[in-house]
Amino acid sequence: MVVAASPIGSAGAQPSCAPALRAVGGEPAVQFDSRPVRSDADPVVDRSTVHVVAPGDSLISIGARYGVSTPLIAAQNALDPRKPLLPGQWLEVTARHVVPPPLEDGIVLNVPQRMLFLFRAGRVGLAYPIAVGRSDWPTPTGEFTVVNRQTDKTWIVPRSIQEEMRRAGRPVLTEVPPGPDNPLGRHWIGLSLPAIGIHGTIAPASVYGFRSHGCIRVHPDDVAELFDRVSVGERGRIVYLPLLLSQGEDGRIWFEANPDAYRRGGGTIETVRAMVRDRGIAEELLDWSLIETMLRARDGLAREVGAARDRSAERSAEGG
Repeated sequence: MVVAASPIGSAGAQPSCAPALRAVGGEPAVQFDSRPVRSDADPVVDRSTVHVVAPGDSLISIGARYGVSTPLIAAQNALDPRKPLLPGQWLEVTARHVVPPPLEDGIVLNVPQRMLFLFRAGRVGLAYPIAVGRSDWPTPTGEFTVVNRQTDKTWIVPRSIQEEMRRAGRPVLTEVPPGPDNPLGRHWIGLSLPAIGIHGTIAPASVYGFRSHGCIRVHPDDVAELFDRVSVGERGRIVYLPLLLSQGEDGRIWFEANPDAYRRGGGTIETVRAMVRDRGIAEELLDWSLIETMLRARDGLAREVGAARDRSAERSAEGG
């Protein structure tokens, strides 16, 4: 069974690891990792919790904290998204994600999923929601290494962003010193990919979105933890996998569909059938109606899709 995070307050939940993985992967039509997967890898991370609303919280900020869309939180809790939340209000938050093909040790970022995973000995050590590049300023994919780690870094504004400021009629900045106005936040993890880094943010509600100029934004608390866990020379990989499928040693089958924000090919039902065949899963074991619904919604929530799954705890397709 999937191990859920314990209910907490507004400070946020720590991801917990699910049972061992028998098969996991992404989207063959876009990018496919055929390397063998460890038999004890993790199929799903589950950040689900009960969130106690704090002053200033919104559905957007809560979704950003846990890596779940605003409509899903609203639907699960029968909320009108136009109305403000009340401090002290309790919200159920279902936030599950299929783990992409792992590294033995290192960082994997999946752009459509807007999730970062740190692996240690082939297992998920940390998992965080992230913000990635806009569709017109995409985050690049590929292998990388960590080349530097800095705290309170001055932001040297790239010329391309200066030009964007100029076109928008905003003051054109050439650099921003450390402090509350610096969009890099307090922690910077520089990557070998050109002009790309993993960093904090002064706009936490922008996390779990396609919002950056290519860099990877992480909640300030999460990036501080990650900063302490990685070193210069750490390996990593950025992938573009809108569709993910996994099966645990307990036989439970999980599927997740994410938006194809960069229009690189989001996959179809035939793509999923090819993924299932590649993993040696019998097609009759799956609920294809649910999979089709998830492909239409592409809401980024991992759901169990086995035809024989226990449905007694299911709330709805929207709430998980």
